[in-house]
Amino acid sequence: MITRRKTLQGLGALLASGLATAAYGFGIEAPSTHVKTYRLTPPGWPKGYKLTAAIIADLHVIEPWMGLARLRTIVDSTNALGVDIILLLGDYAAGRQISRLGTPIEPTKWAAELARLHAPLGVHAVLGNHDWWDDNAAQRRRGGPTIAHTALAGVGIPVLENRALRLAHRGGAFWLAGLGDQWALFPKDRRRRWREMAFDGVDDLPATMAEITDDAPVILLAHEPDIFPSVPARVSLTLSGHTHGGQITLFNYSPLVPSKYGTRYIYGHIVEEQRHLIVSAGLGCSIVPFRFGAPPEIVRLELGV
Repeated sequence: MITRRKTLQGLGALLASGLATAAYGFGIEAPSTHVKTYRLTPPGWPKGYKLTAAIIADLHVIEPWMGLARLRTIVDSTNALGVDIILLLGDYAAGRQISRLGTPIEPTKWAAELARLHAPLGVHAVLGNHDWWDDNAAQRRRGGPTIAHTALAGVGIPVLENRALRLAHRGGAFWLAGLGDQWALFPKDRRRRWREMAFDGVDDLPATMAEITDDAPVILLAHEPDIFPSVPARVSLTLSGHTHGGQITLFNYSPLVPSKYGTRYIYGHIVEEQRHLIVSAGLGCSIVPFRFGAPPEIVRLELGV
């Protein structure tokens, strides 16, 4: 027989479990950081042509969850990896929703911390949707440069927006291509944007690929992974963030994945038709300051192994 006492005990246990889960998500998983390593030689990448890279995605800099002290630790941890190149995949801005709960940090301050990153082949960046969404002036004129772009350029970090850069490395070369953000601008009918993922992008994949002038291998940086079905086989590897690995994942279920493809490109190393994509879970939090089942990560990439 289920008594009133047993019912109350059960509800109490459920509440305690929920509070414990919330405490873990806010207090343990959200501020933690680990290094996720991928080793591969994708198609079009010469075997034995070694390149190491560190990938930082989705910082969403805001106090108290991703303050300057934590960002400083991430920068130090990234530098300690001793890689050839460091790649930043966008969403440095906190985001409008989470900004109501914390204190956003001035872009010049987080850019100054990122300026401490160093690698022989440099530090290179693309922008994310929140870097556009948090910039009211860019939304009004429906174009950049955004505040985030200006902050990064101001500390010497190049932002690749529909551009490709040829980098010499170990007697050879490769192309680093950066795509403009696919979700940059709010549509005129804002009621449609979440239901249909109906944002206006500033991405131009054909123009980006047109900058590649020889047969050296190509790495594509694209904040949102949704571009992947359109990426040509000419690209050896596409690198994305944006999804946060689901951010909140329980029993392999994520209630909201910001992609028109659902969980198809939610996280990890994905291969389709011999084309390769790596999606980072990123480091910060979007919408709410809570992560569960999707630990924050710096990605270490080893190519040509």
